[in-house]
Amino acid sequence: MPAQIIDGKAVAARMTAEVATNAAAFQHSTGIVPHLAAVLVGDDPASAVYVRNKQRACEKAGLKSSLHRLPIDTTEAQLLDLVEDLNADSTVHGILVQLPLPKHIREQVILDAVIANKDVDCFHPHNVGLLVQGRPRFLPCTPAGCQRLLAEYNISTAGAHAVVIGRSEIVGKPMAMLLVQRGAVADATVTICHSRTKDLAAIVRQADIVIAAIGKARFVTADMIKPGAVVIDVGINRDGDKLVGDVDFDAVSQVASAITPVPGGVGPMTIATLLRNTLTAAQLSAG
Repeated sequence: MPAQIIDGKAVAARMTAEVATNAAAFQHSTGIVPHLAAVLVGDDPASAVYVRNKQRACEKAGLKSSLHRLPIDTTEAQLLDLVEDLNADSTVHGILVQLPLPKHIREQVILDAVIANKDVDCFHPHNVGLLVQGRPRFLPCTPAGCQRLLAEYNISTAGAHAVVIGRSEIVGKPMAMLLVQRGAVADATVTICHSRTKDLAAIVRQADIVIAAIGKARFVTADMIKPGAVVIDVGINRDGDKLVGDVDFDAVSQVASAITPVPGGVGPMTIATLLRNTLTAAQLSAG
């Protein structure tokens, strides 16, 4: 029996509507419009599309968005100056620096420069530390989006074996940290696999829940999936004129019990979580 399709677009639309309702109530009581400032350096087409989608989502949710677009030859010092200005601007509640940055700019230096209270991507060491301790200020956007999908589709995680493929700071590590915490949509036994994992396929075959975030098109094949497992595909890879995930969707959907498509799965949830974090940042700023 083919897998149930986990519809990230529909869940993200509901989540965006929730943010819109709460943002309107917040604005009514405080007069403050939550404001997300995006910074885009260079002319990477994919990054421009991502930023545009985030701006449109802000509009739908009743949030203010502003874009600071800088040329590709912007120096690290110039970018740091802009980040400091945004840090100091009390009307800006969330700061998003779109990755990747040009190679002459050190990403970690820039991400660390965004103050923790405006770090709506949850990259700042302080926010990562709070996440590890189970008391997050903000939730990491993509992992939290995956977690919300599991909740919406009533997928039990308590005691389940979750295998995360990939150990990035953006997805792999924080995803594992969310699932291993105590509480709802958590309490899982988590294994992180990566490029140095021995017999990776055998480990993935043990999983009740697979989170694929390795950045390789169709890397996860049907023979790697235990019948009835849930598969969350975080990957976005270009194959000719098509976008495909890290999972061989057609084959794996015949084995799994539920699966996210690409596009239309995790991607919209990442943006919806970013909106929620921006509202949270504005609420924190208002005390």
